[in-house]
Amino acid sequence: MKKSIFLFIFISLSLLSYAQETSSKYEKKSIEVLGNCGMCKKRIEKAAFSVEGVKYASWDNSSGQLRLIYNGLKTDINTIEKQIAAKGHDTEHHITSDKVYDGLPTCCQYVRKGQELKPGQMAKH
Repeated sequence: MKKSIFLFIFISLSLLSYAQETSSKYEKKSIEVLGNCGMCKKRIEKAAFSVEGVKYASWDNSSGQLRLIYNGLKTDINTIEKQIAAKGHDTEHHITSDKVYDGLPTCCQYVRKGQELKPGQMAKH
């Protein structure tokens, strides 16, 4: 009988520990990502999803916020932001290169912080 009780307690504590570990590995975060249009949305979300561990990514054009859910054991926000910047979109902590930015379609060339609107460039609403 004592073995059964001990075994039950051991299994219960193991499951509780596993459940806490599993639920805490996912992190939610919102970051600012610059962009203009639906093509930007697809590119930004695709870049985020290309990072192993990203479970959810949704960019809102009107607010410029990218909502993320990711596995903090597999990646971090810095890695996700680097990948997005590599695809042409400035984030809170990473700036895309001028070469990559200039290669974006005209409709996707957002106004970069600290820069003026170029001819043919769309202003962010």
